[in-house]
Amino acid sequence: MAALALASLAGWGAAAGAQDAAGAPRAEGSSAPRADVRHDGAASTLVLYDEGGPWGWMGELYAASVGNLVSHFGRWRAMPVGRYRAGDLARHDAAVYVGSTYDEPLPAAFLTDVLEQRTPVLWIGDNLWALARHAGSERFQQRFGFLPGEYDPRRVEAVRYKGVELTRDAVHNDAKLVGVTLPPAGGARVLATGVARGGGTLPWAVRGGHLTFVAENPLTYATERDRYLALCDLLFDLLAPGTPERHRALVRIEDVLPTDDPARLRALADALAAEGVPFAVAVIPVYVDPRAAYSDDGRPQRVTWSDVPEAAAALRYMVAKGGTLVMHGYTHQLGTRPAPYTGVSGDDFEFWTAHVDANDRVVLDGPAPGDSEAWALDRARRGLRELERAGLGRPAIFEYPHYAGSAADSRALAGVFPNAYHRGLYFAGVLGGEKGPPARSMGQFFPYEVNDAYGWHVLPENLGNYSPKAFNGHPPRLPAELVANARANRVVRDGFASFFFHGYYDPAVLVEIVRGVRQAGFTFVSAASLAAGSPEPVRAAAREPRGARQ
Repeated sequence: MAALALASLAGWGAAAGAQDAAGAPRAEGSSAPRADVRHDGAASTLVLYDEGGPWGWMGELYAASVGNLVSHFGRWRAMPVGRYRAGDLARHDAAVYVGSTYDEPLPAAFLTDVLEQRTPVLWIGDNLWALARHAGSERFQQRFGFLPGEYDPRRVEAVRYKGVELTRDAVHNDAKLVGVTLPPAGGARVLATGVARGGGTLPWAVRGGHLTFVAENPLTYATERDRYLALCDLLFDLLAPGTPERHRALVRIEDVLPTDDPARLRALADALAAEGVPFAVAVIPVYVDPRAAYSDDGRPQRVTWSDVPEAAAALRYMVAKGGTLVMHGYTHQLGTRPAPYTGVSGDDFEFWTAHVDANDRVVLDGPAPGDSEAWALDRARRGLRELERAGLGRPAIFEYPHYAGSAADSRALAGVFPNAYHRGLYFAGVLGGEKGPPARSMGQFFPYEVNDAYGWHVLPENLGNYSPKAFNGHPPRLPAELVANARANRVVRDGFASFFFHGYYDPAVLVEIVRGVRQAGFTFVSAASLAAGSPEPVRAAAREPRGARQ
């Protein structure tokens, strides 16, 4: 059951809009990449965002999401657009502005620089009409070959990009696209089109000169086959246009516990090795059942890898067959209380609290009691000691149980583990602004490696997991859906198809998914070949050459 709750974070997170509260200003921030993942040098990107109105606090979260994405290409700097000063564009290779507050006052210096300079600009969402007013319609059209207008009243249900129809959540997302007029021989190019309910299309992304315009904010309500992927790919045009096509894949065996059947672990390794597929193993250092929920004798249990030599040998066998160990929390549960299920390792949250509501939905409540950097570091060190004591080495990659932890936890853990292998959860204040309640947050998945705002080098997981039964309000997710997710992700010119699989399911299903992802045009690579920092000492299989990350 382990990551199923956060397979819900797969649907919940994916850059799905933040939750409500009142806004707050912030100071500018920056993020230096932990590892260079750009193909042809390090770009410098200026990320600008709104902060006005009752939802102004969301601007910082949108900026952090954009910053995480552009970190794939190099350095970035974020600040409220109201703090822009003349010449800031010229000091960067490109700029991204997220217009999230209707009619946010935009500095004349910013409008003038966008109009007159040649720095590539990606303008997302609202307020392009302010630039058109500043320039005058005739001059704007001469400069960029199109004109922004009023919101188009049609309900857009999909976005067509590179011949692929990407989803758009028209149930929850009733936001309208900004209308775009394309005069004859205007010179602008439509990069993607919105598909309206009942038929008809309208421009979704347009490029004219050095300005690329996306007619809505695709950082909201995103899922694995969403139009968010088009945004992720458009950033290559902005920052690395010469990038060749390359499609890689990752697979992770999830929630591996000391109590697992050693024969099952070996069978999973053999199945993937027979396919020539390297894989990651999300290992939980200590199994705890404090309430005897699954205990045969009615007594609480605590089992470490040192207590079960056969299981530890099976884990080493997995490494020898091409596995890379990922530390998946310390106990993958939280004290003696359900969070939200049984209190047993693999079932519950560890760094967060949660409950299941009357509609059978997981509700994230807030950080664990006593949460702090010191508390998170203590759990990390305890977990590492247990793995080392069992002769399993020291993983350089961390994965949050159910993908949830506080900002304090993330900043602390990034100092211990250079790499994370999960979807991100980001909170108000992440770029230095005013902090708010935990509900002021945003989840995000990535179709490629990034260096996130917490300082982690993040390996992507962007397809979700196999789940044959409905759970917590989420429908089953079968192999065909994971493969369809992979096919949609091919619109990202140098992206990944990355999924995870629980070891208690049939290895034959795992092989079915692997083969489907391969047939979709992806090549499996090892997590170790992507990781920043030193590989774990236990790794026995040959590490891919560093050049594989070009």
